[in-house]
Amino acid sequence: MGRARTSDGARSAGVMPLLAGVISALALTGAAVYTVSEAQCDPGHYVTEGRKTILVGGCVSGAELREAGIGHDHDRPGTTETSPSNLRP
Repeated sequence: MGRARTSDGARSAGVMPLLAGVISALALTGAAVYTVSEAQCDPGHYVTEGRKTILVGGCVSGAELREAGIGHDHDRPGTTETSPSNLRP
């Protein structure tokens, strides 16, 4: 009685999706690194003045954020205060 031979097709069928995933991850990582390295702005930092926290520096100004409605919760009154405990990176 002979041994049953397994096909290499099943093995290569499992390797191709893995290889495609790794190549995709490398391409996306390279694109992200290139984008960050080509950004022509200084990193911003937060400064607390009393009960108010403001962003100093960076590529986006505070006025642009206010115009876009970012940082304000319009649904709940009284939630426009930004303390360091509720700031997200």
